[in-house]
Amino acid sequence: MPYYVGVLLATHRLVPAVGDWGRLLVGAVVMGPLLWLSVLAINDAYDLAGDLVNPRKSKSPLLDGRVTLVEAKWLAVGAGVASVGVAFFVGWVFALGVVLAVVLGFAYSVPPVRLKTRAGFDVAVNSLALGTFGPLAGWAAVRPELGGFPWVMALQGTLAAIGLYLPTTLADLEADRAAGYRTVAVRLGARATYRLGFAFWIAAAGLSVLLAALDAVIPRSMLALEIVMVPVLVAAYRRFIGPGMTFKGVVILASLFLLPCGTFALTYTGVL
Repeated sequence: MPYYVGVLLATHRLVPAVGDWGRLLVGAVVMGPLLWLSVLAINDAYDLAGDLVNPRKSKSPLLDGRVTLVEAKWLAVGAGVASVGVAFFVGWVFALGVVLAVVLGFAYSVPPVRLKTRAGFDVAVNSLALGTFGPLAGWAAVRPELGGFPWVMALQGTLAAIGLYLPTTLADLEADRAAGYRTVAVRLGARATYRLGFAFWIAAAGLSVLLAALDAVIPRSMLALEIVMVPVLVAAYRRFIGPGMTFKGVVILASLFLLPCGTFALTYTGVL
């Protein structure tokens, strides 16, 4: 989804030109299966101690014996190298971004850096990956020059990603605490983490209204919808997200967020 947002911003088209399909498909394979396989495999390998005391991770391939610890590490390295190698078929700017993504993915999980256990850095890595790096990758796959990239949309996306990511740390709070992982939720506690996520969610919603009012990337024709959707999204956060929440609430909230996102796509490309 973030990758497609970058493509849409670069092309002003719901469906890219046929001549771009091959390159964009290769980019999608890199940003999807290859990169995420690398990042998730290395995370599972170095989260094994915590996953053993986390009921939510009982179906992990490492825990049920489908993959060994050594295999998971080699899989992460292999997928990471493959993602970088394939990325050069898209373009060198795109490939450099993939290199950075792989490095950050390993830094997030592998000691001694292990950003996952450093409160604040855990949120920053995940939120920037979704809100900034994803759209930037989509843009670079179409237009290697980054000067025209609408950075304000990266800010808006990152604010929303923080608002959505912080509650997910609450779902693993007790397991992370038992494993000694100093995530932001462990450091701040459930209630403060929830309030921080709520504040970022409100900031993302408020920024979308401001951008529409200024006709800055978000068309002014969306202003009425943004004004209506902001209180809906804020109320939904209060309804479905909380200190004792599960991932189901985040899925529901993200689904509601798709309505203004879809309307933006249709309006930005001139369909509406």
